[in-house]
Amino acid sequence: MKNVLFSIILIISFFSFGQTEQKVPLINASELLKNACSEAKIENKNIFLKYSASWCGWCKKMDEQIKSETCNSLFESNYIFVTLVVNESKSNKHLETPGGQAILEKYNGERSGLPFFVILNEDGNLLEDSFDSNGQNLGCPVSGDEVEYFIEILKNTSSLSTKDLNKISTVFLSK
Repeated sequence: MKNVLFSIILIISFFSFGQTEQKVPLINASELLKNACSEAKIENKNIFLKYSASWCGWCKKMDEQIKSETCNSLFESNYIFVTLVVNESKSNKHLETPGGQAILEKYNGERSGLPFFVILNEDGNLLEDSFDSNGQNLGCPVSGDEVEYFIEILKNTSSLSTKDLNKISTVFLSK
């Protein structure tokens, strides 16, 4: 009986502790952009490409604002969104989008901090980035000047009306 009990414990232990967590392979950044370009062509939209990381509070704040009840439909009606995860800690490297760092470097964002974003046309060509006129990353806009600059970027890359842009501005200034 003792051997049977030991065998059962050994089998349970093997299945409980012996297996490693299976990770779903992440889609490569180039493939994500290729798919976004196809979708943008069909929907006649531009691509809002944002770089983010799990540890980035400002990234989460920007996501919250964009996805807010007031802003979500405005952004979704004008942009195809792609988020590339980069700059993760050693323990979270598995969260990074494969190839994301190379695309971040392509747009000179590797030293900019997060969030960093670019807006691309349906062919993947750069229309705007989050660098201000002084070459500083706008990140998540919070001050009046930052929000004003962000609104100008949106104005240049979307069909958002002045009324819609004012709604977005209000959300970004209020949080």
